[in-house]
Amino acid sequence: MAWNEPGNNGKKNDPWKQDGRDQGPPDLDEVFRNFGKKFGGIFGGGKSSNNNSGGAFAALILIVVVAAVVWALSGFYTIKESERGVVLRFGQYHSEVEPGIHWNPTFIDKVIPVDITSVRSLRTDGFMLTQDQNLVRVTFEVQYRVFNARDYKFSVVDADRSLHEATDAALRYVIGHSIMDDVLTRGREVVRQDTRQELESIIEPYKLGLAIVDVNFRDARPPEEVRDAFDDAIKAQEDQERFIKEAEAYALEIEPRARGQVNRIMQEADAYKQQIVLKAQGEVARFEKLLPEYMAAPKVTRDRMYLETMEYVYSNTSKVMVDVENGNNIMYLPLDKMINSSSSTTRDADSTSGMPVIPARSRSDSQAAKDRRDPIRSTSTRSSGRG
Repeated sequence: MAWNEPGNNGKKNDPWKQDGRDQGPPDLDEVFRNFGKKFGGIFGGGKSSNNNSGGAFAALILIVVVAAVVWALSGFYTIKESERGVVLRFGQYHSEVEPGIHWNPTFIDKVIPVDITSVRSLRTDGFMLTQDQNLVRVTFEVQYRVFNARDYKFSVVDADRSLHEATDAALRYVIGHSIMDDVLTRGREVVRQDTRQELESIIEPYKLGLAIVDVNFRDARPPEEVRDAFDDAIKAQEDQERFIKEAEAYALEIEPRARGQVNRIMQEADAYKQQIVLKAQGEVARFEKLLPEYMAAPKVTRDRMYLETMEYVYSNTSKVMVDVENGNNIMYLPLDKMINSSSSTTRDADSTSGMPVIPARSRSDSQAAKDRRDPIRSTSTRSSGRG
C-alpha cells in the first residue's frame, strides 16, 4: 500500500511524520534562521525576546571561555635536554630558553628548537687541480655542531649550506697549493690540517654559530685513465719507505753491537798496553839489578846467562840438531824418547826393589829450576857468593 493512500485510521503513511510531528532531520535553513535571529537580537535586532537574548549571551560567554582555555593550553611546549629554544615575538628574535617545560602565548610567540649537542657531518668531493697541474678526485668530510642557536638561525639564510660551500672553497685552495704526490701519499695529514685552518678562517666573519669538531681526509685518487700508473708509483714509494725503515732497523741492530766490539777492543788494548808497560818495567828493573853483578864479573855473568838461556830453550823442545864443526854429519838427539826411556828404566827399577824410590835430584838441577823461576835473584846470589 502506498504511503500516501487514504485510510489507515486517519493516519498518514508518511514515514517521516506521525500525528503531525516532524521526526525527520532538521531543516538547515530553519536552523540558520534561528541562529540569525538570536544573534540579531544580541547586536540590536530588537525582535528577539529577553529569554532568547540571555541564552545567546551565555552561549557566547561559554564559547569565549572555551576558546581562552584552549588558547592557554596550546601555549605549553617542551624543550629537550639537547636543544635550545629560540623565541620569536611577532617574527623578531626575543630570547632563548633552556631545556624544560615552558609556556608562550600562541599566535604571539613562536619557538624554534635547535639541537646544539649532536655532531653533524657533511661531505664534499670532486675533481680538483693541484699545484703541479694534475687532476685528483678528493673526498673530504667535516664534523661540526651548533654552539650558538641565534647565530645558526639568523646570521645567514642556511648555515649548513654556507658551511658546505666554505668547506669546498677551503679544500680547493689547499689542494691548489699542494703537489699531487703529497695529496695522494705522504702529505695527506698536512692537507687535512691546512684545510681545517683555512675553513675556520673563512667561516669566522660570518658568525654561523657552528664549531668545527673534526675534519677527515677520506680519499684522494687520480682519474681512472691514469690510475694504474699512479698505483704503481704509490707502490714504489711505499717500497721505498719500507726499505728505509728496514735499513734503519738494521742500523739500530748493528750499531750497538759495533759499539760493544769497539769497547771490548779498547779494553783489550788498554790491558795489553798495561801488560807491555809492566813487563818492560820488570825487564828494566831486572837489568838494573843485573848490571852491578855484570860489572863485578863480566865473563862469569855472560856464561851464566848463556847457559840459562840455552837451558830454557832446550826445555821447551823435544828434538835437538847438533852441527859438528869441520864435518858433514849432523847429529840428531831425540830428547823426548831419551826422557821416556829414562823414565821407564826408573819405573822398572822401582818395581824390582818393591819400594818407592824417589830419584835423587842434584843440587845443580834444583838450583837450575830456581834460576829459571827467578833468574835475577839466582844470578845475584851466585855473584855475591863468588865475591
